[in-house]
Parts: sequence; C-alpha cells; structure tokens
Amino acid sequence: MKKVINTASLAEQAYALLKKGIVSGELAPEKELPEVKLAEDLGVSRTPLREAIQRLAMEGLVSLNKGKPATVATFTKEDSLEFIELRQLLEIYNIERIIQVADSSFIEKLEVNLDDQLKAIANDDYPGFTDADRQFHLILASQNPNSQIQNLIRQMNTGVNRAFLILSNTMSVSAKDAFEEHKRILGAIKVKDAVLAKKEMTEHLRNVEKRFLYYSKGDESV
Repeated sequence: MKKVINTASLAEQAYALLKKGIVSGELAPEKELPEVKLAEDLGVSRTPLREAIQRLAMEGLVSLNKGKPATVATFTKEDSLEFIELRQLLEIYNIERIIQVADSSFIEKLEVNLDDQLKAIANDDYPGFTDADRQFHLILASQNPNSQIQNLIRQMNTGVNRAFLILSNTMSVSAKDAFEEHKRILGAIKVKDAVLAKKEMTEHLRNVEKRFLYYSKGDESV
C-alpha cells in the first residue's frame, strides 16, 4: 500500500488510501485493521489513522470492535436486498414527483455530476465514482418538495445502507453501465417524460440489484 504525502491532511490521505483499498478489494470484508501495523504501512501516526478509521466507520465501511482491531465491514445478502427494495420504492416515486419542476439549474447540477462520474471512470478512480454516483441520487432527491422523502432517500444512500455496494466490489466492473443508465435518466428528465424517466430509474435500480447478486456470487454474507 502507498504511503501518504504531505499535501492534504494526513487523516484525509489515510482515509482515501484505506477507502481505495476497500473499494478495490485489496482490503477484504472482515480483514483486521491493526493500528500499529497500518500506521507504519501508511507512514502516519496512530492519531490520523484513527480519524480515518472513524470516518470509514461512519460510512459503514469499517466495523469498530471494542478491545480489538477494527475490521473491514461485512453485510448479509438479505439486508442488502432489502435496502435496494427500499431505494426502488422511494426513488422511482421521487422521479414522478420531481420531473415537472426540473428547472435549468437542477439539470445543470446533474450534468456536472455526470461529468464527474465520467472523469472518475477515465481515471480508474472508483472511490470517486462511488461518491459521484451517490451524489447523483441525492441531487434527484433534493428537488422533491417533501423533506421527509428527501431524508429517507439520503438515508438509503448513506453509510451502511449503501456500503454493501462498495464492499461487494461491484463498482469497478459496473461503473460504465451505471453511468450510461444515469445519462438516460437525465435525458428523460430533460424532456419531462415522466413515463420514460420512471422506466429508466426502474431499469437502473433493477440493474444495481442484478449486478450486486452477480458479484456477490450467491454467498449469504460477504
């Protein structure tokens, strides 16, 4: 694993390197993250390393274990499928609510986000892609006048509710497909075609589920 360099904060760099290791599968689910060895490997003290691990724990990517080293998080297939089902219910309905009030500023935000997704793919920056992917769905939710629906969609795209997609290592192999699906969703929003937009979002979330099932390879937990 690479050592950090003195440009961003040490905690930020340690976080980025550990997240990259988790997204790539180099740090597999349930792998222990012993502080002393990890700090030495990364070339940092234990204080910034602990900050990085705490941040990853908040995102659902690391499990903190009292009296023992933290571990890369794991998940059950059943829980993961339930999260996807909730996203389908919320986000397909959300498209129907927002499409007629989608203005030029909102569309521009989505276009900028798609550019970020494409740049991340071009640079093999899959942690960056996962962040942009999440943000795409949050931008869509931000247009909904119902703040409770906004909050629920945010919850379903935050922490452990989304972490299983990263932990199942689907992003590096499905990013291009996901980007194209996002682009079709935006295309339907631009022409205010509610039927097409719902169809594209339905297809996208079904594909998220299919990709997850394929790459989790039928295991009960990963």
